[in-house]
Amino acid sequence: MSSPHHFKPTEGAKVPLEVTPTLAAWKYLSFRVLSLQKEVYRGYTGPGETAIVPLEGEGRVEVGAQGFHLRRRDVFSELPEVLYLPPGTEYSIQTSKSFSFAEGSAPAEGRLPLRLFRPQEMRVELRGGANATRQVNHILGPDLPAERLLLYEVYTPSGFWSGWPPHRHDGRMGSLYIEETYYYRISPRTGWAVHRNYSPEDGLDELLLARDGDLILAPKGYHPVAAAPGSNVYYLNFMAGEAVGEARSTPPVDDPDWAWMRQDWAGKPLEIPFGRE
Repeated sequence: MSSPHHFKPTEGAKVPLEVTPTLAAWKYLSFRVLSLQKEVYRGYTGPGETAIVPLEGEGRVEVGAQGFHLRRRDVFSELPEVLYLPPGTEYSIQTSKSFSFAEGSAPAEGRLPLRLFRPQEMRVELRGGANATRQVNHILGPDLPAERLLLYEVYTPSGFWSGWPPHRHDGRMGSLYIEETYYYRISPRTGWAVHRNYSPEDGLDELLLARDGDLILAPKGYHPVAAAPGSNVYYLNFMAGEAVGEARSTPPVDDPDWAWMRQDWAGKPLEIPFGRE
């Protein structure tokens, strides 16, 4: 069964993925992936702040008299540089080879200037424990300046879980309302992950099979992820909502059925073998 929250890339397209607030049926966040081939792309941020995250290849971004060379081997090799563009900014991206990047935006007042964030400014942490251990890169985290945007890159090893305990930030149970996209890359490309969206109050409960290059929305409720054995899973989170400035550091709210696991990451596993003396 198809889901309105699951998007497959259009192979060979300049814009293989794109989600607008209208398409997502939400208010703040826009997201897309672009793949350029020896060309010049011209853009305009309009009324929103925009962040550009290189995924693979290299390109030169020009904003007025300023130029920024963005490059990345791939998402599994190195952290990115992230270019922040304020509202009302015209820019161009030129590449002599190939350049794939993600671009997301959210409404903003223009309080902050153009800025390039470098890997050494980004906080990197290991979260969880046992088979819920994962790496979270705060590539535009709440300790870095933006109005509404929050960006994370999450690495979930083969057979592990992330987004655990399941948490929500949909304006319920005292949480702030923040919209979120999951852009997946998986190594090897034949690998896969399971993404669950569930919200008991609304009857939402869907299990989505995430393949390399897929985009999945977290529309409300909780949204954990599991990497299949043999599949190393990366996802890029763009987030934006009612939190502005320092309020972006407000934590989400855990599913009360699973919050206890923060004190026992192993989760009381069954001991095997059993049933034989």
